[in-house]
Amino acid sequence: MRSRRMMLAGVLAGVLALTGCGLRIPADPHGSLDRIEGGTLRAGATEQPPWVDVDDSDEPTGSEPELVQEFAEQLDARVEWTTGSEADLLTALERGEIDLVVGGFLDDTPWTDRGAVTRPYAERSTKHGPQKHVMIVRMGENALLTELETFLHEEVGS
Repeated sequence: MRSRRMMLAGVLAGVLALTGCGLRIPADPHGSLDRIEGGTLRAGATEQPPWVDVDDSDEPTGSEPELVQEFAEQLDARVEWTTGSEADLLTALERGEIDLVVGGFLDDTPWTDRGAVTRPYAERSTKHGPQKHVMIVRMGENALLTELETFLHEEVGS
């Protein structure tokens, strides 16, 4: 029992020491959230009306681009958009060229091996059953993922 308490005390001391060093938990191995705050959120969008509409303008429209814009504003950041196919955008996400991808993705998206999906933030009923919508961020960028999920929960209320 005594050795268990000593081990727990050591772990607690280690956590407190790391917290004092400015370690952010959850962390982003590539520093995405730190780079985005006060800077630029690089977002990818693929056509999927009404969630995302892509036309000849510089920026996509629809409910998801609006949410991304509001999220960026909360981080005092501007949004730089890239549009393209799902495959091209997920490749860019893996390479770290963009931070976030939207396009009406569902929670059963086949892209989960290429990016980290948020918890479902919106749900709609269809003749095939409920569809739960998610956004995708770069794999491993857990601080960004947590910040986005918190925003979506507060904004959309799911």
